[in-house]
Amino acid sequence: MTEKATPATPTPRAQRVDAQRNRTRILEVARTVVAEQGTQASLRDIARRAGVGLGTLYRHFPTREELLETLLGEGFDRLAAKAASLESTHAPGDALVEWLGDFASGTTAYRGLAASMVATLEDADSSLHASCLAMRQAAGRLLENAQEAGFIRPDVDGTDLFALVNAVVWIADQAPSIAARRDHLLALILDGFRHPA
Repeated sequence: MTEKATPATPTPRAQRVDAQRNRTRILEVARTVVAEQGTQASLRDIARRAGVGLGTLYRHFPTREELLETLLGEGFDRLAAKAASLESTHAPGDALVEWLGDFASGTTAYRGLAASMVATLEDADSSLHASCLAMRQAAGRLLENAQEAGFIRPDVDGTDLFALVNAVVWIADQAPSIAARRDHLLALILDGFRHPA
């Protein structure tokens, strides 16, 4: 009696490789779609362009915030690391100014990001909360250093800094005519923060 051949079943490793490929593809497409449509981009559109079903997208990213956390977490981590690097290599005032420029540029890469960041700070359960908070804390150290060096007024705190910088980014997000003046507006805010001579 001969044994019947059983059909080959994919190994778990093959499934993981396929799942990882889908995840990578979803993130690549999401970067493009979110850059085009903003943080409220259609998840259905992301799935369609990635060539996966909506169910596959939701298996990897059950909520929009989890997708944004993965997509934006690298940027927040990079900004936190940049703050640490600037802290050890630049004068306190220069470190803060350079970091704020990078922050503003990164925030304008995705329309609606400024509003999303403000919302996550109010929601400790949000998946974006932890990475955004770590970035803000790193920037807070730059602010404190600049205050100790006499560059920034002592009555300015991290909330003031982020509220006003986010306001400029949000306005530039809403009105392309103002976007060209973003750097000038940031410079005006920093002038207001400077410690009087």
